Amino acid sequence: MAPPAPPRDVGRIAQDARGTAGAADLRNPGLAFASTLLDELERAGLHSVVVCPGSRSTPLTVAAVRHPGLRCWSQIDERSGAFFALGLAKASRAPVALVCTSGTAAANFLPAVVEAHYANVPLLVLTADRPPERREWGAGQTIDQVRLYGSHVRFFCETALPTPDSGCLRYARALAGRAWSESTGVPAGPVHLNLPFREPLEPPFGPPSDAAGGGSAAATSVAAGRRGDRPYMSVRRGSAAPDDRDVTALFQLARVYSRGVIACGPLDAPDELGETVVRLAHAAGWPILADPTSQLRRGPHTVDAPILANADLFLREECFAAENAPELILRIGGTPTCKPFRVWTERHLPGRFVSVDPDGGFNDPSHLASDVIRADPASLLRGVADRLEASEPARVESDWMLAFLSAERRAREAVDGILAESTELLEPRAVREVSACLPNDAILYVSNSMPVRDLDAFLPSDPRPLRVLCNRGANGIDGMTSSALGAAAADTGPVVLLTGDLAFLHDLGGLVAAKRSGLQATVVVLDNDGGGIFSFLPIAEHGESVGFEDYFRTPHGLDLAPVAASLGAAVTKVESWEHLRSAMKESLATPGLSVLVIPIDRDRSVAQHRSISRAVGIALGAPPMFGTASPT
Repeated sequence: MAPPAPPRDVGRIAQDARGTAGAADLRNPGLAFASTLLDELERAGLHSVVVCPGSRSTPLTVAAVRHPGLRCWSQIDERSGAFFALGLAKASRAPVALVCTSGTAAANFLPAVVEAHYANVPLLVLTADRPPERREWGAGQTIDQVRLYGSHVRFFCETALPTPDSGCLRYARALAGRAWSESTGVPAGPVHLNLPFREPLEPPFGPPSDAAGGGSAAATSVAAGRRGDRPYMSVRRGSAAPDDRDVTALFQLARVYSRGVIACGPLDAPDELGETVVRLAHAAGWPILADPTSQLRRGPHTVDAPILANADLFLREECFAAENAPELILRIGGTPTCKPFRVWTERHLPGRFVSVDPDGGFNDPSHLASDVIRADPASLLRGVADRLEASEPARVESDWMLAFLSAERRAREAVDGILAESTELLEPRAVREVSACLPNDAILYVSNSMPVRDLDAFLPSDPRPLRVLCNRGANGIDGMTSSALGAAAADTGPVVLLTGDLAFLHDLGGLVAAKRSGLQATVVVLDNDGGGIFSFLPIAEHGESVGFEDYFRTPHGLDLAPVAASLGAAVTKVESWEHLRSAMKESLATPGLSVLVIPIDRDRSVAQHRSISRAVGIALGAPPMFGTASPT
């Protein structure tokens, strides 16, 4: 198959000088408004715009395409396009604008907007709309778009209808500054601007003139923006530096409570956080439960670090969990994937539960938090570690720490033994095989449901860096392929998506983006023919009396290979672990989209998970406490 064409960088097709692409031509007030708005967003730092096709959004589309400082990504489906923007924003750590026409097109953005809200991902959602006189009068593609996303946005504005004057352009620039500030604030998140446009929507022909309403000197001045490409309005926020009282309080807690655990949940953490957490762990004698999406389970900081990569397995063991009840939990980031950890803390209530959240959220579904600190985690923990190291000997050799490190070692050896003897294509080894194939600069995007839980249970700690992204805001399986391809569009390194078959089928339309935009990515599909996670839940024991097979596990019976190939992917049906390794190597070196389908026997997978759980329980001296998976 011929390699895909390079991406069409339509955002760099400049029709006019920077910042004046139609902005001063007030013969079309809608285009002037849209051009000024997007120019100001670009000045604030916007680089990428995801555009879905439509008529009413013509002013926004033309303004984005004409602006030489913006990169436009064309998406044919709004739902996939929104998740593409989400993945691009996550991988690039920068806001992305999202454009659509009026009507149900805007409604299709909702799932991604919800995810962005709960995951604190900055999106600038620009929905075109009919003017007020067309609404509720039977006009086509017209729905109520006012506050369409409810409480799931940081800021909403129903913009005024564009008018041909300089005041309207000043409003556009000020609004862009406010939208950017709200989206990138603390916490970051989506912003929704609903923009009504009257016809004409397309650019006017011919050069503008004052006689034709081309624009006054004042309008031309506003259209040009601030000198030196400065933003029209800059919003500055204070730092998230910790209060010295918080450092002192946590230092005192570390001196009082020797039986503590540092639990790191979903967080796109910078490298220095890992080093700081390990310093604190050594000084306080507290082991680290590192969720794979915390970025702390992999990297150079893991060398000789007390990181618990198998907590999902050994915390199920009742005797160990009871004998090692925590006195203090220090939680950083979101709620960890590990359900046994949550059950452990609920059954054995810690005396203090400290949640460190720089975004000011309340990620505490068990309602255990006694202290919530809103500060930068790296700065806070560095201050605590400095004081502990200066005042007390390290507790890394304490009985408490050694108990957890021993459980970690025994659980790892039990898992290693079973996986080394198994040649079957099943999820636990697939997690390890895929991660072992990834280069240091790779992003592993992982789907919700079973893949992220298997990653939590079976991804070992390793000094090789790996960035793990997952849509853990709302934890849905929708839009996974589009999110991963959006991450690939950020061009920060190779992107591999590890996903289940239902999540893959849920977003088949997302595959189209890879070919249209010339993206390179690898999708590894764990195909167990349906919702494998339900086989681990109590409902499975009721069988057909509750319609388990048809209404919960929902087998699809499809051959995914020709389905993916029909959408432009190079497809490999994996036959062995050696075949997977060679296919991964080839896909990472080949342009375009590669889909590797790993057939999984659902019943054999359940049996292996249970076998691993039993083996870990035996290694720790007792049968396991919980079930074989940890679905929430």
